[in-house]
Amino acid sequence: MKKFLLLILLLPMTIFAQHKVTLHITNVKNTNGEIRAALYNTTEDFLKFDKVFKAAAVKAIKGKTTLMIEDIPSGTYAIAVFHDENSNKKLDTNFMGIPKEPLGFSIGKMKTFGPPSFKECSFELDSNKEITIEIK
Repeated sequence: MKKFLLLILLLPMTIFAQHKVTLHITNVKNTNGEIRAALYNTTEDFLKFDKVFKAAAVKAIKGKTTLMIEDIPSGTYAIAVFHDENSNKKLDTNFMGIPKEPLGFSIGKMKTFGPPSFKECSFELDSNKEITIEIK
């Protein structure tokens, strides 16, 4: 009976477990502005600024900047990160839509003609995770 009660009490904690992703952003060229990270959980919403599942930002530290995104349920995710050097809270682009600020992704890399897909950047999260992302 005690084992059954323990199982009943612990089951919700395992089903609704929340995790944290620690991001180590490398190749940060200066201390201007912030490093901003966006966590996405669907292909349809990937790289849409108004459809971010969770976001985080910290002051940029030259070389390597570390930030955390917390309270994330288990699932499939992709991350986009950029160095918001002018602190305007958006990724600045030129007239052709090409980013003018350094950026990076959880796994995928920028392609010649655009960003990687959600699938190319996605990873499974079922426990706390550390990811290193080089921005360019």
